[in-house]
Amino acid sequence: HWLAASELAARYPSVRVDADVLYVDGGQVLTSAGAAAGLDLCLHLVRRDHGAQVAASAARMAVMPLERAGGQAQFIVHEAPVDDGGSLEPILRWMDERSASALTLEALARRAGASVRTFSRRFRAQTGTTPLQWLLQARVRRAQRLLESTAWSVDTIAARAGFGSTGALRLHFRRIVGTPANAYRRAFRAA
Repeated sequence: HWLAASELAARYPSVRVDADVLYVDGGQVLTSAGAAAGLDLCLHLVRRDHGAQVAASAARMAVMPLERAGGQAQFIVHEAPVDDGGSLEPILRWMDERSASALTLEALARRAGASVRTFSRRFRAQTGTTPLQWLLQARVRRAQRLLESTAWSVDTIAARAGFGSTGALRLHFRRIVGTPANAYRRAFRAA
């Protein structure tokens, strides 16, 4: 499973592990990032061995998109930390609910009742990223949900997700998700 990729790499240092793809077709060896990615790999094999029409028919029968490219990054997974008394879970939930708003580091620290420096240090320790990077990922998650569930234009989604421009959404979406926003939408509409 892709969540155990770092452990796999540590146990087998001679194996090249790429945790940022859905599946790998290495000829003799094929691997997938998890159960759903295994279905993507199966469709890839059907398409490779029997053609696009057969693969499209299989995808429709399975009620899944025909293609999420093997190189597409895993969809963003966000797990709030366990509340241990010093947890940032309340501020993370608050940030997620307001991710479309213009939030500054100073405002986030104030909301958390800490100095900017203390907040930033605690935030990185608990989440592994900076507050503003986490906020950017929350905006991309919001854009993903809107692309999946609405027919709104990418311009409208950019505004509703908290991006200053459509260009900013396109840039960050592709960097974080690994596929363009329109291709992501098509993958969900194809089924």
